Amino acid sequence: MSLNYSIQPYLIFNGRCEEAVEFYKKALGAEIVMLLRFKDSPDQTMIAPGAENKIMHTTLKIGDTIVLASDGRCQPGVGFSGFSLSLTVKTEADADRFFAALADGGEIQLPLTKTFFSPRFGMVTDHFGISWMVIIPQD
Repeated sequence: MSLNYSIQPYLIFNGRCEEAVEFYKKALGAEIVMLLRFKDSPDQTMIAPGAENKIMHTTLKIGDTIVLASDGRCQPGVGFSGFSLSLTVKTEADADRFFAALADGGEIQLPLTKTFFSPRFGMVTDHFGISWMVIIPQD
């Protein structure tokens, strides 16, 4: 049976979405597919004071994957937990480059290393609190 649907991660950055978008453009080569600010909403009653220029919704293309993001309700103290994004690459050079970029200002949980399941695998949390696993698939 073939099903016609997909799942995309939707990340809420609580007021730091623009900064995150710029970071992922630089670190991972993310491309902005679409970006909508709160001030562009036809329903102006849903805009919190001071949030007019915050990102209501953006669609990023990172490699072959679509990642959705927003500033959400811009509430401080809300964090990310209980998931990781897995970045699958083909070469050690790519693994090293992306891992270093994500680790810049972040925290390494497991340095890139050879494992029984991958020639290169590591875990890092970027400075936005997003957990990443960088992996080269086993041949």
